[in-house]
Amino acid sequence: MARIGVTGMGTMGAALALNIADNAFDIAVHNRSPEKTRAVLAGAGELTERLVPAESLEEFVGSLTKPRAVLIMVNANAVDAVIEDLMPLLEPGDLIVDAGNANFNDTRRRANSVEDAGLLFLGVGVSGGEEGARFGPSIMVGGTPEAYAPIKDIIEAIAAKFEGDPCADFLGTDGAGHFVKTVHNGIEYADMQLIAEAYGLLRADGRDMGEMAALFGQWNEGSLQSYLIEITSEILKVRDRDTGKPIVDVILDQAGQKGTGRWTVIEALKMGQSATAIESAVAARSWSALSETREAAEAAFPVTGGVASVSDSDMEAALLATRILTYGQGMALLAAASDEFDWSLDLARVAEIWRAGCIIRSSLLDDISSAVRDELPHGQLMLAPAFVARLNETIPALRRVVTAAMVNGQSVPAMAASLSFFDTLRRARGTTDLIQAQRDFFGRHGFKRVDRDGDGFHGPWAD
Repeated sequence: MARIGVTGMGTMGAALALNIADNAFDIAVHNRSPEKTRAVLAGAGELTERLVPAESLEEFVGSLTKPRAVLIMVNANAVDAVIEDLMPLLEPGDLIVDAGNANFNDTRRRANSVEDAGLLFLGVGVSGGEEGARFGPSIMVGGTPEAYAPIKDIIEAIAAKFEGDPCADFLGTDGAGHFVKTVHNGIEYADMQLIAEAYGLLRADGRDMGEMAALFGQWNEGSLQSYLIEITSEILKVRDRDTGKPIVDVILDQAGQKGTGRWTVIEALKMGQSATAIESAVAARSWSALSETREAAEAAFPVTGGVASVSDSDMEAALLATRILTYGQGMALLAAASDEFDWSLDLARVAEIWRAGCIIRSSLLDDISSAVRDELPHGQLMLAPAFVARLNETIPALRRVVTAAMVNGQSVPAMAASLSFFDTLRRARGTTDLIQAQRDFFGRHGFKRVDRDGDGFHGPWAD
């Protein structure tokens, strides 16, 4: 018998199951196709003794001690079907955990449905890819404290550790865990795009792969230290076995996406929040799919600009500035969602959970956690004293990098969006006075005045 079971023996499900077994917990394992379960057992080595295989869902549920805890690791479009099949086999007090990449709106709906049947439910965000799932991911839990309590020790045992602190915690009700994971992925999209833009500018400047690999490695020793900078350095060192070319030169420049970045942007727009760096990164991935269109456009509009040459120190500073601004947009979105859905998210704890195991882990997160605990002025990370100082130091470099790129026809959508966000927010008075005047002119929407109280004023055109 096992305390917990995982159904879904794909890459992530199998890795998570082996992680649980590796931490001395007996675990039931199941897959709709039994061959996958057998394959996991065949490669489990000495961990096999901790695995309790089941070929049917009934056998799987029957191999769990009561109250049962079932962790679902299937594709998002199959979760509802698995829950529907599970519910008749479970009893009040049993727990269903959706630990896949779920849209938090679906998680909220599923939580209501499952809890109405007398069962417990958790929506759990797991970040770190296959290696993280196997050896220690960042885990973001949403649901109820009562549902989390029976498996808290398991979750904390399998999570990544930062100086001994588990990178896992209960964050809020229903969809809180999956929403935090979604925003994590949105930040991940932006960070990857920003790094790709820096890489593109360095390539346009004539840098070879070895030089760029060394440069990213050097940056990883400083203020840009992060998992994504680290692996970029490693990737740029690798050559294709068949052609001998740098591996990036044989990879088609089309980036896939599973939807979480897009979900982040959608929810930001719904809540009136700015996620422009993330939006630009999502758009860039969409544009990357238009290979034939881009080829035609290059022929119609040949690249005639010069080389966007920038110094290494400017590029490093620009990346730091944009990373701060991107994290800031993510934190503001989390705060808005917490208010919208009454989650009471501890944003400092969210930053701490991201310090190890997840894809966006970086040295910056300690400083973000501290800034949030001290309370962010007007809810904006960029206004925290420590980050005001950093941005004052790095924004001039970001301006130089974006200017050089624009003048020379290099595409830097995420960097440019980050800089525009910064410049918009730092203007006490912008240009939307004209927009409001236009709205009043054609639609009598009215406006507020700077010299009088109240609203509903109209311009003389209303007469």
